[in-house]
Formats: sequence, C-alpha cells, structure tokens
Amino acid sequence: MPMVELGPAAQRMADLIDGVPDELLGGPTPCEEYTVGDLLDHIQAFARAFTAAARKDTAGMTSGRAPGDASRLGDDWRTRIPRDLDALAESWRDPAAWTGMTKAGGIDLPGELAGIIALDELVVHGWDVARASGQDYDQDGESLEAVHRFVKQYSGAGQEAAREGMFGPEVLVADDATVLDRIIGITGRDPAWSPD
Repeated sequence: MPMVELGPAAQRMADLIDGVPDELLGGPTPCEEYTVGDLLDHIQAFARAFTAAARKDTAGMTSGRAPGDASRLGDDWRTRIPRDLDALAESWRDPAAWTGMTKAGGIDLPGELAGIIALDELVVHGWDVARASGQDYDQDGESLEAVHRFVKQYSGAGQEAAREGMFGPEVLVADDATVLDRIIGITGRDPAWSPD
C-alpha cells in the first residue's frame, strides 16, 4: 500500500466536529452503541493511538480498542480533538511511519496497514459524525479510493471472520452506488441512515 496523505480527511473531520451542537451529544449515530458524544470520544482516542502508531511511540500506544465514552470528552473537546487530528495527519506525513511494524489497539501490524486503517477511521467516522449531526459530507477522491481498496477485501461471503471486531454485517448497496456509499455499506452502515 502506498503512502497516503491523511490531511484532507483529518481536516474534514475537524470541520465536522466544529459543526456539532452541544445539544446533540446525547443523540444517536450510525454506530448503534455510540451516542454523538461517545463517537467524539472514540475519535479523540483513535487520533492519539494512531499518532503514537505512526511515531512508533510505545509509551503512547493503547493496549486495546478504547470504547467511546462521552463522559471523558471534557469541556475543551472542540479545540482539543482538532489539534489531535492535526497531529495525526502530521505524524503520517513522515515516510518512516509507513515502514516497519507498529501497534494500534493492542495489535501488531505493518506501518502501511496502520496508516490505511487511520484513514479508514477518519473517512467512515467522518460520515458518521456528518449523518448524526445533519451536516453534508464529502471527501477527497484519493482518500475515498484508498479506503475503498482497503475495505473491499472484507466484502462478500466468507469474510465474516475477517470483519469481526472491525465492521458490522455488510449492508448491500446498488451496483451503481457511489464509492462513498460502497465504503459505508461494506463497513456495516446503511447509506440512507438518519437520526430520525
């Protein structure tokens, strides 16, 4: 997998976070187990974990997947999470981040795979935030194509075990669906989801 720029997806996520009103923090998201506040906490956690993974910083690495919990957000989440996202994007601009082995969520994995997973988190959870908060969502073509290449290997019959712990059951979409809708369906979300 080639090195991919995470900056556009990280900036898009930061812009979406800025548009989340406080009164929606307890509202639903396409991730059934998460409220909007829980999802924002998960975003800050993965931003920090994958920044540590890029830097091969063992002290900052997490031992497992941190579930989102809105009670950990704190009052400065609107400024802190975008800073964490900026640090994430910057850390993956270093070619060394994409080489060798690293760790994220308690799993050892190649740097190039960790980088693509970080991009997947940004794109898919960016869509989640947009849908949950009623914002429009668009993403640059390079990010979408890279994430689609990654997730489509988990699509179709016989991939259930490989998907476990990463994605929910696949949602089938039309043959002429957009790349974004295909990504969303593969990752177990209904592209037509709304909070209503």
